[in-house]
Amino acid sequence: MLRLGASPARLSFGPIAWLFAIALSTSVPESAVSFPIDDPPLDPAAVDRFEDEVRPLLVARCYECHSREAGEAGGGLLLDSRDGWQRGGELGPAIVPGEPDRSWLIRAVRPHDDALQMPPDSALSPAEIAVLERWIAQGAVDPRRETDAVGTAAAGIDLEQGRAFWSFRPVDSAVSRTVDAMSDEAASFGERFRPEDRIDWAIASRWSAAGVTPASEASRADLIRRAAIDLTGLPPSYDEVQAFVADERPDAWERAIDRLLASPRYGERWGRHWLDVARYADSNGMDENIAHGNAWRYRDWVVRALNRDLGYDRFVTLQLAGDRLPPTDDEQERIDRTIATGFLSLGPKVLAEVDETKMEMDIIDEQVETTGRALLAMTFGCARCHDHKFDPIGTRDYYALAGIFKSTRTMEHFTKIAKWNEVSIESSVERETRLSIESRLTELTSEIEAVVAEADGVLRQTLVDAGELTADGELPADKRERYRADLAERLATLEAERRQAEGNRPLEPTAMSVSDAASPVDLAICIRGNHLTLGEKVPRGIPAVFVSADAPAPAMPTDASGRLELAAWIVDPANPLTDRVWVNRLWRWHLGRGIVSSTDNFGLLGDQPTHPELLDDLVLRFRDHDRSTKWFHRTLMRSATYRRGAIPDGRSAELDPDNRWLARHSVRRLESEAIRDAMLAAAGNLDLKIGGSLLHVGNREFLFDHTSKDNTRYDAPVRSLYLPVIRNHLYDLFGLFDSSDAAVPVGSRDETVVPNQALFLLNSPLVDQAARSLVEQSRHEAGDDPTTRIEWLFRQVLGRDATRREVERFVAALGDSEPAADEPTSDDERWTMLAQTLLISNEMLHVR
Repeated sequence: MLRLGASPARLSFGPIAWLFAIALSTSVPESAVSFPIDDPPLDPAAVDRFEDEVRPLLVARCYECHSREAGEAGGGLLLDSRDGWQRGGELGPAIVPGEPDRSWLIRAVRPHDDALQMPPDSALSPAEIAVLERWIAQGAVDPRRETDAVGTAAAGIDLEQGRAFWSFRPVDSAVSRTVDAMSDEAASFGERFRPEDRIDWAIASRWSAAGVTPASEASRADLIRRAAIDLTGLPPSYDEVQAFVADERPDAWERAIDRLLASPRYGERWGRHWLDVARYADSNGMDENIAHGNAWRYRDWVVRALNRDLGYDRFVTLQLAGDRLPPTDDEQERIDRTIATGFLSLGPKVLAEVDETKMEMDIIDEQVETTGRALLAMTFGCARCHDHKFDPIGTRDYYALAGIFKSTRTMEHFTKIAKWNEVSIESSVERETRLSIESRLTELTSEIEAVVAEADGVLRQTLVDAGELTADGELPADKRERYRADLAERLATLEAERRQAEGNRPLEPTAMSVSDAASPVDLAICIRGNHLTLGEKVPRGIPAVFVSADAPAPAMPTDASGRLELAAWIVDPANPLTDRVWVNRLWRWHLGRGIVSSTDNFGLLGDQPTHPELLDDLVLRFRDHDRSTKWFHRTLMRSATYRRGAIPDGRSAELDPDNRWLARHSVRRLESEAIRDAMLAAAGNLDLKIGGSLLHVGNREFLFDHTSKDNTRYDAPVRSLYLPVIRNHLYDLFGLFDSSDAAVPVGSRDETVVPNQALFLLNSPLVDQAARSLVEQSRHEAGDDPTTRIEWLFRQVLGRDATRREVERFVAALGDSEPAADEPTSDDERWTMLAQTLLISNEMLHVR
């Protein structure tokens, strides 16, 4: 019987328990323990979904009769606050959180109850009903208080108070002197702080007040694994770890960072982070899940841009207005500019919406919200129906921005089923090749027609002479079989050449992109978000809270959309948000938590920065270095803050369980893509081919609509970045391990722990195939000696040598002669279980 452990009462394990027992024995040591984080009163993601989907629907379809502004509420029910629907009306509480079928609100809007039907004059669409059902099923999270529903419009927006909020204030160069002054306090901790260690000064300055003490530096093996995963998304090989550990040069760490930054794998790793923010997907989602057959071009452009360290200001400008930049003679640059604007086109769309104006306004809304959240960490979409409930963003501000996107051509047409805009990106060489083939096809068609005419004529004369056909008779159906031999041979040759040419004829390559509309327009305010009820027209522009004497509003052109002017304002150093948001995201993707924890919300509901002076000091230095993202990596990773170990001082862990003050390094689980890539790499199965599409259907073809089987495959052994992202139907691994659902920008993924994750790791073909590959390789590389094979497996999977205790436990597990009835009996199966144990161990799945 398989037995593990050395306790007096030796335990036997079934196959699953046996597997987990070994996995736990090879898990992250005590230094990698995690600490609980208190849940906020309301889930920020759920609040965002409410503000994006539910509130606008309630405002547009329900507030007319069921709000305080309506006067006497219909049926005594108010839907303009959480207290209102909890209290309910004549029928009692309108909503039972978690149970849409028991909620009066859902019963009222569903079409089967005529007596109760609401709204009475215009029923909700199935998509609108689904929004409410989903909201209630997920707990009916609602941030509105009763006081929010009273007097909001009269209160107005205090712009001066808004400008005084920390994130709306300009970045002040005087902050550098503040950080300079922190060096003395940092030095009191007895560590050697070099003059360039400004990050460490700011971090250490908070420790005394917090009562925490810093952890020692991580081991060199931990550091190189941390750096490799952070920068490339792949763990280092055993040889790479040993080489770094043995490298005694004083600049060994800097050399390792530079080597990883120069790897093509860097752009793939950090491209995936940006694609979360850009809500990248290979399908439309929503009602018509149609293939984004050319979205991959945008994804691959992002990878290239990051690998070449394109300045962040240029990176942003190309995505918002690459098509509006001055013409260039560089053909690849022209193509890249077109592809980059796919950022504005990638969002989910209701392509079968019969109200074309509503569809257009919904698409514009998605662009406004994405631009605000992705680049400025602001929720502009909340102001579509009413002034923002929390931030100094008014409805006029929203429609000033919306006018810019109304003046942008995102769709070819809005007629069901609508089509998004695509633009040719054909190079001159590709065009020459295509036109040459098409010209030859035209010639071949003419030649074939001439040969057929000649062959028909010869055959006709032959048949007439033989008395088998009259002069004006119709040739027989099998005429080709009766053509004269030389003409039949010539015809066959020409037709074969035409088939080959048709097979070689390339399609003209296109990319999802936008362009300016024929004539720019200013939008009228849609009262309560309803495009059928219009208010005053608002000139295109930026939110008023960002306009001052020192930062005037950009002038909007009369002959263009204003996207280029919007992009210029966003990347202008006078903009207080853009660089703060990007630097904060980079910090979060390295350390697991942003200086501002709410990476996607720098508004009043967002979190305050833990180290505001450090954030602004980094922004100033980032700008001084041409907004180089690779500069930021080098700067942060050289700091003692980044190099700190994960083993906390006991008192520090108690005082700072969330590691807000960074006295240690936080242990993080690998993201879903990194989990898969690490397993494929360990098994020697990872194909490092870069780019391209793996969709099994053509552009704009139906992919998955919940009534047919989705045939998307995820078994290609390429990096996970290149696997299809199918909205509404994510790959199981992605969905289980907290990938973005690509519906909205996400700058900080959740990190959940649920039972289904363990079940996937135990039963997934991905893990099983990787384990079997490892077993086969271990036999080939290490021979039949169990100890040697076990040592090889540890080096291959975990990048380190096995301890004597680990070898003993594995050998003992292999050598047991009395397996239980439900345990593996063959030698290969036991080795496979051991390999799988290492693949799913905490040490493999976490970085510390």
